[in-house]
Amino acid sequence: MSAVQLLLLSLLCALFVSLCHGACSEVDSDTEAVAGKGFKLGCISCKMRPEVEASATVDWYFKAKGEADYAHIYNYNEEGPHIVDERFEDRVDWNGSKRSQDIQDASIYVFNVTFNDSGTYRCFFHRLLTYEFYEYQTVVSKLVHLKVVAKATRGTASIVSEVMMYVSIIGLQAWLYIEMVYCFRKISAAGEEAIRESANAEYLAIASESKDNCAGVQVAE
Repeated sequence: MSAVQLLLLSLLCALFVSLCHGACSEVDSDTEAVAGKGFKLGCISCKMRPEVEASATVDWYFKAKGEADYAHIYNYNEEGPHIVDERFEDRVDWNGSKRSQDIQDASIYVFNVTFNDSGTYRCFFHRLLTYEFYEYQTVVSKLVHLKVVAKATRGTASIVSEVMMYVSIIGLQAWLYIEMVYCFRKISAAGEEAIRESANAEYLAIASESKDNCAGVQVAE
């Protein structure tokens, strides 16, 4: 294996590791909030191909318990956050992806939750995928059914969601470690092969030179 091929393999492994560091895991939001406390409404939508450039805007809608229609309450785009519904004025803060237009986490944080906040929340990702010769628009939506209680109770769904989140994180870390070991072994093997090839080439060059010298001596005699 040549030095150029070895360098390319090293760069590919480094690129793979960087992609793994940016791995995205879709975890469901908690669904039970305590009145008077803050609450994070989770909404995550991972791209199927992380290497593809993308940009996204986000819209949140809310349908209160007993109501028939959704109301637009929040928007986040390249200009920043906008609270649309006055019921949430000064009570909602962006808690998702930061310093990037490639939004995969659209979570928001609601301050001072009230019983009137019980209901169904729906977030929309309006994502534009940019390929080499064309662009593709997608829309993804997620639902969160929120129940506001006076006192916190640890529900089964919340426990399972948290356990699954940690399992996903551990699984991604284990996968990353295995791939790093594989890349390291591949690079080491390629390096040893390159050294052997270099040594063989040097040996053949010396042997050829010695043969030529011997031939020259015989001719002189």
